[in-house]
Amino acid sequence: QVQLVESGGGLVQAGGSLRLSCAASRSIFSINGMGWYRQAPGKQREMVAVISSGGSTNYADSVKDRFTISRDNAKNTVYLQMNSLKPEDTAVYYCNAVRNLGALYHYWGQGTQVTVSS
Repeated sequence: QVQLVESGGGLVQAGGSLRLSCAASRSIFSINGMGWYRQAPGKQREMVAVISSGGSTNYADSVKDRFTISRDNAKNTVYLQMNSLKPEDTAVYYCNAVRNLGALYHYWGQGTQVTVSS
């Protein structure tokens, strides 16, 4: 099992920056991939950014060149640096971890609220 705890959400002005953190309960060397998803009221959850155990990354087009996902293996933590925030970035952000154990197993954090005001 993998437990995930997010932190760093809050209220910011448009154009501002915020860094989200996701701490995992086990070494992220044993996790095939981690990422950030978000869900706004009335909308489906969408992928924001993902990072593989090998360090490759992928981003949603809407956040490309503004957000950066990274990891610190020593701290078992994944980060999402969010710059040039827009009101449409407002959502609950969830940390996700995936393990390939013959089948794909998904684990989710409790979510952290990000609100961007105009």
